Amino acid sequence: MPPHQPDRRPAGPAPASPVETISANDRWTVGRLITWTTDYLRDRGSESPRLDAEVLLAHVLQWARVQLYTHYDNEVEPAQRSAFRELVRRRAAGTPVAYLVGRKEFYSLSLHVNPSVLIPRPDTETLVAEFLTRFKGHPGPRGLDLGTGSGAIALACVDQHPTAQFLATDLSAEALEVARANADRLKLSDRVRFQQGDLYQAVADEPPFDAILANPPYIPTEAIATLDVGVRDHEPRMALDGGPDGLAVVRRIIAGAAAHLVPGGLLLLEIGTAQEQPVRRLIEAEPDLQLAPTIRDAANHPRVLSATRRPGH
Repeated sequence: MPPHQPDRRPAGPAPASPVETISANDRWTVGRLITWTTDYLRDRGSESPRLDAEVLLAHVLQWARVQLYTHYDNEVEPAQRSAFRELVRRRAAGTPVAYLVGRKEFYSLSLHVNPSVLIPRPDTETLVAEFLTRFKGHPGPRGLDLGTGSGAIALACVDQHPTAQFLATDLSAEALEVARANADRLKLSDRVRFQQGDLYQAVADEPPFDAILANPPYIPTEAIATLDVGVRDHEPRMALDGGPDGLAVVRRIIAGAAAHLVPGGLLLLEIGTAQEQPVRRLIEAEPDLQLAPTIRDAANHPRVLSATRRPGH
């Protein structure tokens, strides 16, 4: 889930792309396009202008990014420049790069994404890493991924764990279409099933799981207006809006977790940095759940809360 970021982009439409300011008679090389575009996107508020420029140009040229460095002096053809110019224009207006190129890397998997699904974040890899640590050597763990979106969590878990099986749910039919396509393309559909429904309603007839994983909506409703334009205006509102305090969906997941876990089963829940203590209190209030220490992400921020279903409950 994205952090709370203010929109730093200037108001109003983006100016003409910098590549339009270069004479048609100029020599448009890979290096020159990257340099011009990096400066332009930096001026428009991109936090990673060089990376954005390289990913977009590599996409247009159908190259791996590393090929840009070995072909720095190659001239780019007019049709490719035109396609690149349009992507740069859309990026400057706020469209996320992942939507422009239609994919995002997550836990070494290349996932297809579109505006029906939240763009997977590196922070969420913390959730996957904890599942893999806890179930290392465990034969055939059954996991439940609530609100799967692109399928990132469930697919990464089964890709990295040789015998894990997952059921992945989402309320959005469009999101599940993306997730199923990712599973098929990655040849993981034999170990990940998908079911449409609102949280546990989608698994009412399923036996308890060894683990429940979720990256729920947890942005407070009023805070959505302060997010970066790429998040606020392009990513699905349903995957962001956690209600007045950001915890509306979190409460429901915690309240229903024990009933859908085997004794000793594990709940792993991604949270916003400021939500650690409120969510810990919600878990502590559930008599069937035993709270565990908070798991921190690579930046040492509180990122995942875990709990187990108490044996005998």
